[in-house]
Amino acid sequence: MGELAMKPRHPLRNRASELRNTLTDAEHRLWHHLRNSRMEGVKFRRQQPIENYIVDFVSFDKRLVIELDGGQHAEAGHSDRQRDACLATNGFSVLRFWNNEIFENLEGVLEIIRQRCL
Repeated sequence: MGELAMKPRHPLRNRASELRNTLTDAEHRLWHHLRNSRMEGVKFRRQQPIENYIVDFVSFDKRLVIELDGGQHAEAGHSDRQRDACLATNGFSVLRFWNNEIFENLEGVLEIIRQRCL
């Protein structure tokens, strides 16, 4: 009998695990609405490594990444574009929201995500 080949651990797996245990307030609030397939029955995972990045939320079935951006992202436009291009190459579309949108317009954010999941 042949041996089962074990899938190698992603090098960012430990960091992703740390991030899952230290969600920001905005991530925690959105996760409450995405977890346990609450969004149109779509399964989301949080803080998942894809290529050289750790994405905030992802649905592998819908090939959808959701990124929440705080103030530090205002200067990070170039790296965000590189990240989005890498994710697009892997078949993912990216929805990006500012943290303040989660606190000031959560229903609007959820509706955009809901429409993308349908």
